[in-house]
Amino acid sequence: MVEDAFRGGVIHVVDDEESIRRSLDFLLRAAGYRVERWPNGEDFLKGADRTVPACVLLDIRMPGIDGLEVQQRMVAQGLDFPVIMLTGHGDITLAVRSMQAGALDFMEKPFDREALLRSIAVAVQQLGNRAALREHQGWARVQIAKLTIREREVLDGLACGYPNKTIAFDLGISARTVEVYRANVMEKLGVANFADALRVAFGAGLGDAQRWRDDHPVCRK
Repeated sequence: MVEDAFRGGVIHVVDDEESIRRSLDFLLRAAGYRVERWPNGEDFLKGADRTVPACVLLDIRMPGIDGLEVQQRMVAQGLDFPVIMLTGHGDITLAVRSMQAGALDFMEKPFDREALLRSIAVAVQQLGNRAALREHQGWARVQIAKLTIREREVLDGLACGYPNKTIAFDLGISARTVEVYRANVMEKLGVANFADALRVAFGAGLGDAQRWRDDHPVCRK
């Protein structure tokens, strides 16, 4: 059963062996997935639509550019799809390298069909989680846009874990003023507790202590 979040999505099968592509196409379509087949990495990178939710079954050894190179180029092209690497016997070292580079899983040929479908189900779920995360991040940025620059700065400092006195010192204001801004932030964000305010802050990308130190280069004892 294909998850609702993936309906309209596609499984890209990238393998230079026609028999493998046909076999996977049959298996995946029978399981309810839409499939696109590619005989090499170059064609996949040129033809894949980044706007369509997708997972990729990617052969690790192919003529031209191999699976590891395709995986690297996917990142550069913004093809943010979960990858399951397809490997032959003796490719374990390469498979480990692919997972270190972000592949979700690797499957050895000949495939265990049930294991492959389980791995694809995990990839589809991961893709849905990514979509949910992007939606949350977009919502959080909209909420943060309600704040003034100073209110956002105060929330950023709080998300970094700094106490009011430290934030006040770095911003050149009083600790009492920090408390006022904090109250304003919670009111504008419509949250009842500080933990909820922090969730919005983190979703919008606030709370980077290194960036705070770079933006507020002061010496603390």
